Amino acid sequence: MFAGNVEVDTSSWFQVFSACLGKMMAIQNACGDIVVKGQDWNVDFSKGVIAFGNNEYPLQFIGSESTSSNTWLWGWENINGFPDERIEMARHTRNVGEQWNLEPLTTSEFELDDTFNGHNLSIVACGLADRYCYYRGPHSGGAILVAFSGVPPEVFAPIDITKFTSLTMQCIQQFHVDHKILVESLLLWNGTKYEWKDHMIMAHFQNDLSIKFQQSGEFLRISSMEAQ
Repeated sequence: MFAGNVEVDTSSWFQVFSACLGKMMAIQNACGDIVVKGQDWNVDFSKGVIAFGNNEYPLQFIGSESTSSNTWLWGWENINGFPDERIEMARHTRNVGEQWNLEPLTTSEFELDDTFNGHNLSIVACGLADRYCYYRGPHSGGAILVAFSGVPPEVFAPIDITKFTSLTMQCIQQFHVDHKILVESLLLWNGTKYEWKDHMIMAHFQNDLSIKFQQSGEFLRISSMEAQ
């Protein structure tokens, strides 16, 4: 699931989420600009599509948030009786969770909080499946989370040094993540070559980018990012 030399403990939600976050933030940002574009959305589960404006995309049902019970329910539980092809991705997520002994992916229903919510669970589900975007569709009782494919390939295009820097800062400011895993996983997804020099990564964009880390307890935390 995780390429290259990035060491990820796949039984740790914290580390798996850190490995998926960067690339999914890049994909979601591009999807917002290229596909969603602030347009109205509509889901048709009978057809298996989500529409933004006049454009339709094949969907997968990830799961749902309930406002009344403040809980998440995985799509693979399938209480709505959707056809199997609508929940293939949710089942794939559960299968991976079983292989990795990763409880949040194998527990059908649990309480929502800052760590486990529709956005974060969809980031991991889509990050593991690859080549998917996701959308959170709010409704009166909560929200549905669906993944969708068939989007223009530029949604998955590599990001430049400016976007990489701003995206990395956004991730470490908004989320509790392993900085080292976040950075290395994003660089690998981006196809950007890099090497370590002591506590520093030198990433080779059009210009080189030095990413310095400092030890903070048992973790490495980003202390600076500078274009060379």
